[in-house]
Amino acid sequence: MNPTYPGLELEKRGHTAIVTLDHPPAHTWTEASLAGLEQLVQDLENDRDIYCLVLTGAGEKFFSAGADLKLFESGNKEVARRMATRFGAAFERLAGFRGLSIAAINGYAMGGGLECALACDLRIAEEHAVLALPEATVGLLPCAGGTQWLAWLVGEGWAKRMILCGERANAETALRIGLVEEVVGRGQALERALQWCANAEKQSPTSVTACKRLIQGARQAAPLTRLPEERDAFVALFDTQDQREGVGAFLAKRPPVWHNA
Repeated sequence: MNPTYPGLELEKRGHTAIVTLDHPPAHTWTEASLAGLEQLVQDLENDRDIYCLVLTGAGEKFFSAGADLKLFESGNKEVARRMATRFGAAFERLAGFRGLSIAAINGYAMGGGLECALACDLRIAEEHAVLALPEATVGLLPCAGGTQWLAWLVGEGWAKRMILCGERANAETALRIGLVEEVVGRGQALERALQWCANAEKQSPTSVTACKRLIQGARQAAPLTRLPEERDAFVALFDTQDQREGVGAFLAKRPPVWHNA
């Protein structure tokens, strides 16, 4: 366990950072690990050599089971407020990461565990994975983006089935409703995520950042209102090294060498 990022392990492979949730037995989130995730994503943001971020859980059973309910047993509202703030700050920072983020869901993703996956750009589930937002079952509600990001991905109907009725989605159902982009065999999610990262690394990282911002912007405004911003972002790329490198490499029939600048 990395003392700088409690409950998390960080490994860098080329332009990809692999973050492993490691707080046995179920990789539940704590105030310290949420603060650690927020700091870790910020540190990766500042590392211009990192283009992709993959999150997964240690072992074969859990991606993350969310928050430890013992934190809320006392009914202390101050604890609740502090944890809700930590969850929001960590996962909103994750959602805002400039590069591609992928959740390699290798088991149960429950509550705050699923909300962590929802904050990523893409999700891969192993065939035995189970995804759920069961907070209302214990008198709570998803407070880290679950009510918003789940509905955005799968539609209001399925979001209500999972949140209001407590339905769990197995990997097959998650794929069918658009909650995950791909299902793979047991133990294969990380490998597949790294393949996606290898594809993403062929793209200009400055272009990826601009495109991601525009795609996610559609959550706040109608597409027609974003079209002028899209054109402005296109022109702004002409201030980057990567634009010149990309076009030059294509015309010279050679692979580009990106600078993320």
